[in-house]
Amino acid sequence: MATAARTIRDGRTIEFTADWRNSQLVDKLRESAGAEIIGESGALKRVLSQVETVAATNSTVLILGETGTGKELVARAIHNLSARRDRNFVSTNCAAIPAGLLESELFGHERGAFTGAVAQEIGRFESADKGSMFLDEVGDIPLELQSKLLRVVQEQEFERLGTARTIRVNFRLVAATNRDLLEMVKTGRFRSDLYYRLNVFPITVPPLRDRLEDIPLLVRHFAKTNAERMNKTIDVVRPKDMEALVRYSWPGNVRELQNVIERCVILSSDRVLHPPEFPDAKRVGNEASSKPRSLAEAEREHILQALRDTEWVIGGPHGAAAQLAVRRTTLLYKMRRLGISRPVIDGSLSAG
Repeated sequence: MATAARTIRDGRTIEFTADWRNSQLVDKLRESAGAEIIGESGALKRVLSQVETVAATNSTVLILGETGTGKELVARAIHNLSARRDRNFVSTNCAAIPAGLLESELFGHERGAFTGAVAQEIGRFESADKGSMFLDEVGDIPLELQSKLLRVVQEQEFERLGTARTIRVNFRLVAATNRDLLEMVKTGRFRSDLYYRLNVFPITVPPLRDRLEDIPLLVRHFAKTNAERMNKTIDVVRPKDMEALVRYSWPGNVRELQNVIERCVILSSDRVLHPPEFPDAKRVGNEASSKPRSLAEAEREHILQALRDTEWVIGGPHGAAAQLAVRRTTLLYKMRRLGISRPVIDGSLSAG
């Protein structure tokens, strides 16, 4: 159903009509991840399309992306869309477990296997039998443990510490990292055979600076959920505040945005969300972003800049199409191909 929506530019509210029916794909993936995958940007939809494609298989998936982009949500979506959805999803953050304990955590141990092992303990891989195993921060696994990890990934078998009895398991592996594993391979910090075994189906989760049009939706979602939890009503974001939130570089990505909005809700004493000051706020895509990595990315940024400069007016003598010296229909085609859509904010958390 078409509803009035708003986009924010330079502190002003621009009214326009937009269709807020979610795509079937986004709805399906959002539901599978517990309603935490929020956004309508082309960058996010491309990730969700990859998730839907690979979920039906048993192939190993390597999720890449900066800290705070939501890699575990993507992993859970893969599990919940797979045939293993009714089995365990076992999540392990390899960076959070001391290196000396990681082997026991992953593979388990027998009583007496080492000092303090007073009882038999099954490991994470055994718990994930018939389900999915998520190894977060896989780049932090010590080099000496990587050969054993390679074996269990490749052969689906291992031994607990303190026994020679082989245990066979059947799990689907999803790994994630914010590190450059290929560079680690080149410097001898990560086994090349393990890297290629993990890198069967890579999915790169985009940083928030590549999902600017999703920021108003995320702000609304986090404000609503935190306000409900704190028995508050927050349903207004002023145009200048939303503009500041969109302009900020968000080095911590969605996790940082989530924490900031929670803090804002705590501090808000009325129905208006009051974001903090961002002294270093700058237009993402200029200083905040790195140089485009491909021709398509360069074209996308060029089109986005023209749309921003023309207040998202596409046609007419002063529109983005004229600025770019292309036909209006050509620009619309390129926008669809590159996943560019106009940022909007739902009227239920209106700018005002």
